[in-house]
Amino acid sequence: MAFAKTEPLRRELEQALPERPFSIRFWDGTGLESTNSAGGPTFFVRSPAAAAQVLRAPGQLGLGRAYVTGDLDVDELDKVMRLLDGWNPPSLDRGTQARLLLAAVRAAGVMKPPPVPIAELRPRGRRHSAERDARSVRHHYDLPKEFFALFLDESMTYSCGIFSRGAETLEQAQETKLELVCTKLDLKPGQRILDIGCGWGSFALHAASRHDVEVVGITVSEPQAQEARRRAKEAGLEDRIDIRVQDYREIPDGPFDAVGSIGMVEHVGSNQIDAYFQQVARLVKPGGWVLNHGIGRLRHGEPEAGAFSERYVFPDAAPLHLSRIQHAVEGAGLTTEHVEGFAADYATTLTHWIERLDSNLDRATELAGPERVRVWRLYLRAARNGFETGFTSVYQVRCRRLS
Repeated sequence: MAFAKTEPLRRELEQALPERPFSIRFWDGTGLESTNSAGGPTFFVRSPAAAAQVLRAPGQLGLGRAYVTGDLDVDELDKVMRLLDGWNPPSLDRGTQARLLLAAVRAAGVMKPPPVPIAELRPRGRRHSAERDARSVRHHYDLPKEFFALFLDESMTYSCGIFSRGAETLEQAQETKLELVCTKLDLKPGQRILDIGCGWGSFALHAASRHDVEVVGITVSEPQAQEARRRAKEAGLEDRIDIRVQDYREIPDGPFDAVGSIGMVEHVGSNQIDAYFQQVARLVKPGGWVLNHGIGRLRHGEPEAGAFSERYVFPDAAPLHLSRIQHAVEGAGLTTEHVEGFAADYATTLTHWIERLDSNLDRATELAGPERVRVWRLYLRAARNGFETGFTSVYQVRCRRLS
């Protein structure tokens, strides 16, 4: 009986995709073989609920939901990344789409629509308002710090390390990056520095301990702030490090001698990027340096982010083109002195994170749950793929307020 349910779907898929560099296995044990001698990945449709998720939200979102719940699985995620790079699926006319839809309905049978995975967030309210931004950012970061510690380096730096200047380990690469930011900000003892998007305090700790400066770090994640404060106290730096739960629009006590922003600008949004840099310009003293470190898109004419990232990874976040960043920087009256790209370094950083997370999957699942772990394993690989294929890069933009 199960064979009868999946047979029409298998037949329609075989006709719609005559060239398939992948295999499919259905819940009844049947499937379709790859037409590629290299084999490619094998997708496991483990339940009719997978088809029901796709029917409920056709496209990337439905497939993402099925993957997150485990109803759709794959033998090797890295093979999927290679598949996405090299395979151009055929366009499907409306008749083919209708036949596939009907076959999927027959395969799934009459069933209650499956629930949306608990790991999904659909932001509400005005896009990039302070309230909505806080909810979106917390969705990603408000997991136990022990989960992030499974794959980050000892400094808990959640941004691109720099390997291209001699570093061999992840710890060395992050040390290199943090020191490079300090150098570009031209830190001097006694200065007061602003760290926008301070995370668990890695830059604040490095700058205060190595360069004898005072640092105000802001984050919208209370768990991050608590951990950053704990680490500052443990290091004996609580008198020089002030960690706040605060939006960048709410800082009342500038100006600062220098402003650093590492891996935060991606959360600002195209409709707020001009206001963001205007605020940064107000918060730095005349003559002071600004260092903006963030991911940038390289291709034009494509969406800022896909449905999977929007709901599961970084809701409302999207990397902007470097040209858009520069337009905002210049419009705010800041003068750019230097721009440097680190795409290959971020790809290497992500490889380290992937290997570390994969070696701790049982503990990661205990801490974050199976849905979140599946999201992270896919997201880290997709991010690495973006840096390797020229979809994204990461840039440090060093600029200055002259007057």
